[in-house]
Amino acid sequence: MSGNSNGYAVEVERLAKHYPPDIRAVDDISFEIKRGIVFSMLGPNGAGKTTTVEILEGLRSPTSGKVSVMGENILKSCSKIRKKVGILPQDFEPFDLLKPVEAVTYWANLFSIDISRKEVNRRIGEVNLTDRKNVMAKKLSGGEKRKLGIAMALVNDPELLFLDEPTTGLDPKARRDIWRLIEDVGRRGSTVLLTTHYLDEAEKLSDDVAIMHKGKIIAQGTPEDLVAEYGKSTVIVLVGAGRKGLDEVRAFGVQATELDGDVLISCKTRAEMRSCFEKLASLEAPIRDIYTKRETLEDVFLNLIGQKMENGVLQE
Repeated sequence: MSGNSNGYAVEVERLAKHYPPDIRAVDDISFEIKRGIVFSMLGPNGAGKTTTVEILEGLRSPTSGKVSVMGENILKSCSKIRKKVGILPQDFEPFDLLKPVEAVTYWANLFSIDISRKEVNRRIGEVNLTDRKNVMAKKLSGGEKRKLGIAMALVNDPELLFLDEPTTGLDPKARRDIWRLIEDVGRRGSTVLLTTHYLDEAEKLSDDVAIMHKGKIIAQGTPEDLVAEYGKSTVIVLVGAGRKGLDEVRAFGVQATELDGDVLISCKTRAEMRSCFEKLASLEAPIRDIYTKRETLEDVFLNLIGQKMENGVLQE
């Protein structure tokens, strides 16, 4: 442990969770989460993300390792920690026969929080459910239920918010609504620990990302740093250059490919990119546009693991 608890919402040192006979759900991982950031644990189903988060939430006991949450030892001060955190578990389902206003009020009462109707309505409004606040929870859509779950998780103004796969199974619009809520929480200064198997989600929302695979953290950093370290290239795209442009580019001694009428040039270094642009200055083939396209977390994931991921499942 660093000992600088004031600077970190979470500190994990050599955390492990094993199940008999020889399952290593979490396998000797260490990481820290700075206060006030959105931190994503990214990986396929079964990577160990949820197990890790449930240990941090005090719902599972670790086999070994040290864990500090909000400056408190998770094994000794779980009750103190729970007053400082909010939790939206995986596959959250609200109380079917309660309306959102009732569910938020009930949840606050469970935490011994004296909450006014005005405050309840504010929480409901924050997650854009004002028009649905008096509808039975069982009649809410999947996205609306997740929004309600976030409202309930925020009743104690948590310093740290756990969101375990909050957008799984939602349609694109509902996913983006949840993204906006997460961004709002982050802007208020709370720390967010997000688990996800959506690569675009982690790249869009995260200040820091830990990629998990088979119980281990195999890479960690900002999305930009991960792309810079594990990405293989930046691509120059010549829009509409076609076959004529491809032949010209290759005549310059530059390796290139054609895709749907565009010419793609892969550059592994900045120096290589500068050299390519110098050669392209004399290109005579007509082009509609030219731009560079950097690799994304999806490319990083493929480079690290050797398999693509769709809906949390690795593709053969």
